[in-house]
Amino acid sequence: MHTKQLDQHVGQVVTLKGWVANKRESKTVVFINLRDGHGLCQCILGIDDLGDELFAEAKSLGQESSIAVTGTVVVDERQIGGYELHATDLKIYQNAKDYPISNKEHGVEFLVDNRHLWLRSRRQWAIMKVRNSVIYAIHNFFQSEDFVQMDAPIFTGNAAEGTTDLFETDYYGKPAYLTQSGQLYGEAMAMAMGKIYTFGPTFRAEKSKTRRHLSEFWMIEPEMAFCDIFENMDTIENFLRAVVLEVIDKCSEELEILGRDISKLETVAKPFPRMSYDEAVEILKGNKEVNGQNSLIVIQADLDAAIARQSECEGEIAEREATIAAGGIKKGVINFNQNKIDGLKAEVKQLEEDQRNLPQWLASARDFTYGQDFGGSDETVLTRLFDNPIMVYDWPHEIKAFYMKRNPEDPRFARGVDVLAPEGYGEIVGGGERETSEEWLVEKIQEHKLPMDVFQWYLDLRKYGSVPHSGFGLGLERLVAWVCKLDHVRETIPFPRYYGRLEP
Repeated sequence: MHTKQLDQHVGQVVTLKGWVANKRESKTVVFINLRDGHGLCQCILGIDDLGDELFAEAKSLGQESSIAVTGTVVVDERQIGGYELHATDLKIYQNAKDYPISNKEHGVEFLVDNRHLWLRSRRQWAIMKVRNSVIYAIHNFFQSEDFVQMDAPIFTGNAAEGTTDLFETDYYGKPAYLTQSGQLYGEAMAMAMGKIYTFGPTFRAEKSKTRRHLSEFWMIEPEMAFCDIFENMDTIENFLRAVVLEVIDKCSEELEILGRDISKLETVAKPFPRMSYDEAVEILKGNKEVNGQNSLIVIQADLDAAIARQSECEGEIAEREATIAAGGIKKGVINFNQNKIDGLKAEVKQLEEDQRNLPQWLASARDFTYGQDFGGSDETVLTRLFDNPIMVYDWPHEIKAFYMKRNPEDPRFARGVDVLAPEGYGEIVGGGERETSEEWLVEKIQEHKLPMDVFQWYLDLRKYGSVPHSGFGLGLERLVAWVCKLDHVRETIPFPRYYGRLEP
């Protein structure tokens, strides 16, 4: 059995198998927090119940030792999970020594170097559980909407979105590339099945180390026949709403561990604001207000507030440190003050980062040139005025992929749509309506300097029963980062691969 089943066995003798997450002891009792992959349970091992020899072995256990504890399940709402195990027997599989990841603070590079062990921490466990629930909810949505899951090849002879960020490999003496996207193949499959989705790994060779980029990540890419951009946006909105609300329902414990404010996610229940690229640029540059708010004024107010709050935090830190230094207080009071100090220092660190970033974002918004794509700072400024995801559509065709349909009423624009998440997380979905004109598609392939011969099969889709069709791509890791409110996408995938990182 496992820790999630303890409520069914109160008063009964059971055996839990797992690892020592942490341990504290007295002369006659050892307290072990046992983790088993499902959760945590405090196990109480007394010398009178185990005997001298087994109790001595319990005291010798190091962090991450693998054990089996047999005992009686007792209700205790003060403990993690609400139950504890009063042990009568202990089996040791391995007594681990010198586990490298202790409860002290470690640097990010150290933790990523030890990712194979870092995954065992409670925070990383919670993130992986959320990731699993996101994946499950994605499949639930598409299967309930009669989409057919299909698979696109990972080796391709062509680029979906450009040639500069492809990983090239030798394919039996011929150059091939790791896929940037399964979307082109998804279009072919949608012409056969009506509605499909692919879910697989994708690869981008961008030499970027930002908090939003990975070299290997997972993409969900639906394609729908007889679907225009507006029906596509409806599907995207329904999809994101269903997935996020299902994860909130299933992962309340994990989100609490991560300190996630669920109310910030529940805003997906509201309609997503939709605006054209032109409207978004006006909002970004402060020429158009949203609910009486001006983007530039909001950023300046945030900067002023960060400066003021840092001063408050530093004053409180000094006061609490003086209280500890004065002495004459109980250990519990010392610990309380130290925990407050640690929290305030973490807040100051974030406030200092805000004070570095906010002026740059302000300058970037003021200097934004119409016709260029949004960068991360532009997305952050824009979404700061909204508390739920927003949709930006009808982009200048020059900055969108070659396969994007031109707006028939104004060919300057491509019928693309980006979904930007709030709280500074930026683009999580990119999609749009696909070009159905073979003539315009050929023109765009030439404009992007792509090899025409490898796209002949793709052009065939416009010759034999072409229909209006649309789709989108969602980066799984970016969605998980937003749901969990993580600082970097490297924590959203078991073993991250990004520029400069190939191990472990």
